[in-house]
Amino acid sequence: MDKSILITVVSLLLVLVVTGMIAFMVANSKSAKKRRMMSVIRGGVSEDGGRKGNAVDMRREALAKKLKENKDPDSEEKKKSLSTKLKQAGLTISVKQFWLYSVLLAVVLTGLVYLSGKGPFVVAMTAIIGFFGLPKFILKRLTLRRQKKFLSELPDALEAMTRLLRAGMPVSEAIKMVAREFTGPIGEEMGHIFDQQKIGVPLPEAVQECGRRIPLPEVRMFATAVAIQAQTGSSLSEILDGLAKVIRARFRLRRKVQALSSEAKSSAMIIGALPVLVATGMYFLNYDYISVLFYEPKGKVMLAGAVLWMCCGIFCMRQMINFKV
Repeated sequence: MDKSILITVVSLLLVLVVTGMIAFMVANSKSAKKRRMMSVIRGGVSEDGGRKGNAVDMRREALAKKLKENKDPDSEEKKKSLSTKLKQAGLTISVKQFWLYSVLLAVVLTGLVYLSGKGPFVVAMTAIIGFFGLPKFILKRLTLRRQKKFLSELPDALEAMTRLLRAGMPVSEAIKMVAREFTGPIGEEMGHIFDQQKIGVPLPEAVQECGRRIPLPEVRMFATAVAIQAQTGSSLSEILDGLAKVIRARFRLRRKVQALSSEAKSSAMIIGALPVLVATGMYFLNYDYISVLFYEPKGKVMLAGAVLWMCCGIFCMRQMINFKV
């Protein structure tokens, strides 16, 4: 086997091993965080139910149970069908149409790259990215944009429901009024909840189904609050009013975190882009000096190692400055 091919294979295996180790550590940190959250919610109550006679502990147990039922959408990302992802993005096309558009996009991009005179490897990679990568990326961006718009209007919708409930209107009519007055994702989802109620689906289940279509923590909070209200019989208007205030407080905290971490993000972008900019400048200013990295076996190993450690550094910096609220 050619020495350069062997070096390339070893470098790729090293990248895969380091990537797997990082993914394993991230998965362990998420599971530990989830266990701590459930322990805090239970308030130290043991599984044998030694203090279940207390009303506060019973509410904590009910909340923990509902949070278990409303699973974190990140853990079920791989289990979602393509039709569910299309609904989350707000698209009305079918799965067959999505794959048809993906094939057309891949054919167009591959044809453009082939006509430009690129090699077979570049053409093949373009076809793979055009068929699998780019459509999924566009679908993900549409989903995030729809979720962001839904979340920005959710507090106003909850406050509107609160005013209608305090005015003596039934829950179903309040949901119908919100679906009629609000446009976009919030109106569509409230309309779905009202339609499910008309066919006999209980309100907690209808809201929980909305949480599956819009996998956001705030929507899961809404579903959990409605489910707890249905069990305890407390005032729904007070719960929705408090939930709206909590969501607005989360908005303020998120904006504060973004403002405090903006300097760190700018520094990370500059540090991450600096090696690429320097290498590009050397490529055009002194090609003979940097071409050793592309043609010599030792240079290829050094280049692969530099890319590997750059990816690890970018991942670490991203984890340090990416705060979730």
